[in-house]
Amino acid sequence: MSTPRIEAALARATEAAHRGPHSAPPDGHPRPRHLAIGDPQADITRFLAVLDRHGLLGADGWLRPEVQLVSVGDHFDWGKAHEREEMATSALRLVAWMAAHPADQAVLLLGNHDLGRVGELAGFTDARFAAAQARADLLYRGDDTDEASEREFLSHYPEVPNVELVARDFGNFREIQRDWVAWLLRAGRFRVAHAAAEHLLVLHAGVTREDLHLVGVPESLQAHAPTVADTLNRALDEAVADWKQGPFSIPGLHHPGSAAYGEGRGIFYQRASLLPEDAPWRAATPRRRFDPYRLPPGLVQVVGHTRDKRSRELLMLPLEETRDGVLRHLVTDGTTLHYRHGPPPPTGPGEAVLVFTDGGMRESPLERFELFDLDAREPARPMEDAPRGGQG
Repeated sequence: MSTPRIEAALARATEAAHRGPHSAPPDGHPRPRHLAIGDPQADITRFLAVLDRHGLLGADGWLRPEVQLVSVGDHFDWGKAHEREEMATSALRLVAWMAAHPADQAVLLLGNHDLGRVGELAGFTDARFAAAQARADLLYRGDDTDEASEREFLSHYPEVPNVELVARDFGNFREIQRDWVAWLLRAGRFRVAHAAAEHLLVLHAGVTREDLHLVGVPESLQAHAPTVADTLNRALDEAVADWKQGPFSIPGLHHPGSAAYGEGRGIFYQRASLLPEDAPWRAATPRRRFDPYRLPPGLVQVVGHTRDKRSRELLMLPLEETRDGVLRHLVTDGTTLHYRHGPPPPTGPGEAVLVFTDGGMRESPLERFELFDLDAREPARPMEDAPRGGQG
């Protein structure tokens, strides 16, 4: 999997992590290639191998100068229990490597796992989290977790909504990760959304008409990606400015979970669902499920957060065609809905589109994992399929 470019990038990542929280300012250089990468919940070497396969790494260990890379968020939490320490360090190196690039070259978008560091886990030290995790590992049995034992656990750790969050969902937490996330939030480096074109928006999980109405985007502008991105990012900045201590939230858009509140809700958690039993979750914002027929027409949203199998379960579609690695799309005119593999077809102003980029980076065969070319609006061509110029 390794190449000299990957090895150089790993060295840069180690240097960046050792330097402590920092962010390179934008440099204003024009970049003709614009790509989005799905949830990077994988070892940094694998992440870099995906980039290198698509010809995005230079010999100096940085992104090539003509490349802009947008990460859709969720930079933490994956792997098995015995991998936690290694994966926690790997994730921090990945975030540090991205942050060391100019802010207009490596765009860092927030996911629910990133926000968990300053949300549900805001009050944990490493020692207290380790103690909680040791207990959670003994108790967690998926759907068979004993309810009485879980209630007793939550009486000691009321900041979290369930045992699963500590044992699995946010299982790679370390205090230093929280320091980085908090610093990058206050520096304005972590963003909610990125406008890639007039009607092309990149963000973690997607927004509905109701979400946009809540933050003051009129229906006439809900397909205008720059307006949507600016409004969502302004809501983030205002929340950060008001945040002094404790769990971070964004009024109406993001609420972390707790024993009293239940699981976290909002635009970083929510998923499109047609399941009848999810109706209560779709009812009001912030939420964990949304009605895909309520997506804003005319807007193409490039999202991560949900893999193919989970999308099919929630949309009540057959699971036999589930595939990791590939891009997928959902198109709706508010009455009908289509979900398929591949990039979306040309659509009109009356149709809403989601492009799903979470291909399960850790599990997908490397040769199948696709990036989304934001200019061509199709899978980015891997290096063996495209001529490659000189090194950056």
